[in-house]
Amino acid sequence: MARYTGADCKLCRREKMKLFLKGSKCEGPKCPIEIRPYPPGEHGRGRPKETEYLLQLREKQKARRIYGVLERQFRNYYVEANKTTGKTGEALLTLLERRLDNVVYRAGFAKSRDMARQLVRHGHFMVNGRKVTIPSFLVKENDIIDVRQKSLEMTPFVVARAEAGERQVPAWLEIIPDKMRILVHALPVRQQIDTPVQEQLIVELYSR
Repeated sequence: MARYTGADCKLCRREKMKLFLKGSKCEGPKCPIEIRPYPPGEHGRGRPKETEYLLQLREKQKARRIYGVLERQFRNYYVEANKTTGKTGEALLTLLERRLDNVVYRAGFAKSRDMARQLVRHGHFMVNGRKVTIPSFLVKENDIIDVRQKSLEMTPFVVARAEAGERQVPAWLEIIPDKMRILVHALPVRQQIDTPVQEQLIVELYSR
């Protein structure tokens, strides 16, 4: 399975903002973007001409990196979103939010989406009673996501249970901490998605 294997902190520096790819490290003073708030590389401190295309490209790259999606997969999400009724950009974000790894992260069961992806791949979650090991699995309305019984006493889930309530959970999800269960009450709408991207710029990029 193809995936990005480089340094996550370089991605944050490239986008000149925290993408919260490393969990708690991003919130502390050791976060590299706090020390070097400019893009990596020998030309990182330069000031490239900010063309319309560059702004659109950077917005797409930012969204792709936040959700941990590779280029081809992100393009496929756009194609699927473009087939739906309504605004394409909002449909794109809804698809990305519905990924199982994102739902696990949003619920507070993992410190980062990278960690959530790993937990899903290792088979620690069940959706509607069936084990799912695909991070890109799209949850649906009324789905029930559980941590597998034999995984409940693993350190990440013990910590998540103890810290339940510290992270704000989106309104379209409900968490039952004592059962380590996630209920999907509805599909997310744009007002419930706090991802800091301007999705219209992504649509304009792909519409060129």
